[in-house]
Amino acid sequence: METAVTILLDGLVFSSYLFLVSVGLTIIFGVMKILNVAHGSLYAWGAYTSAYLIGVWSEAGFGDAGTFLMIAAAALVVGCILGFVLERGLIQFMYARDEVIVVLATFATFLILEDVILLVFGVDPYFAYQPMAYLGSAELGGILRDVYSLTLIGLAAVVGIVLWIGLTRTRWGKLLAAVIHDRELSIAMGIDVTKVYVLTFMLGAVLGALGGAYVAPMVSVAPGFGVEVIVLSFAVVVIGGMGSIPGAAIGALVVGIARAIAVHKLPEVELFVVYGVMAVVLVFRPEGLFAPASARKI
Repeated sequence: METAVTILLDGLVFSSYLFLVSVGLTIIFGVMKILNVAHGSLYAWGAYTSAYLIGVWSEAGFGDAGTFLMIAAAALVVGCILGFVLERGLIQFMYARDEVIVVLATFATFLILEDVILLVFGVDPYFAYQPMAYLGSAELGGILRDVYSLTLIGLAAVVGIVLWIGLTRTRWGKLLAAVIHDRELSIAMGIDVTKVYVLTFMLGAVLGALGGAYVAPMVSVAPGFGVEVIVLSFAVVVIGGMGSIPGAAIGALVVGIARAIAVHKLPEVELFVVYGVMAVVLVFRPEGLFAPASARKI
């Protein structure tokens, strides 16, 4: 029983962090049709900035409760600034380009941003344990767990619900839907597509940075921090369907639970299981489990 509870909690926590990162990636692709490999750098920048601000806050003698404000500030600052700079400086020139060119350009940007991290923050790891220490631990099903990691599950749920409401029940969501289905017609109807693209990319960037910022207190933030997450995020959106928020949620759950089972039962196949699941899904559903409907070709 304890093993089952441990697998479930580990899987949900891992799924939640993957969802936060991959949902930003899938929103950007759904609206702009851009495969943004540089998304992994936004995650890393969010983590480094969060860990740095938490350290500054704590060294200044302020209470640990305020470190949560530092996490939010890191996600917003990194997402808004880097998101705007990347969209205006690079992504706007990639629209309607071949997918290979887009991937190569964003991958090069990813490598550049990874090196800039080393220049700004150095090569030593950052440890931002204060938020975890502040919340302490709790017992669930006979298992002692830190409360902070459990709040990640709640955060992912709130983000998913807010995004779903925003995209299906608001005027902005209807504008996005119009741009997704027909960019040219949207322009003809007076929709500022450039503004939609900029704000969408910034939203995706904030979500990617939020994933890194919130995970920072749970791990050692070190060079190469964003490499693994971008690979796993692509696996999630491929399984769920590119451009689908429910798909990102289901894909993250599938990957998270499968990985947790492998870690506790078959650790030797931990790295394989994610890509094994992705391969099985692609065999039967090449477009992913919840890919948005597309126009039928005649």
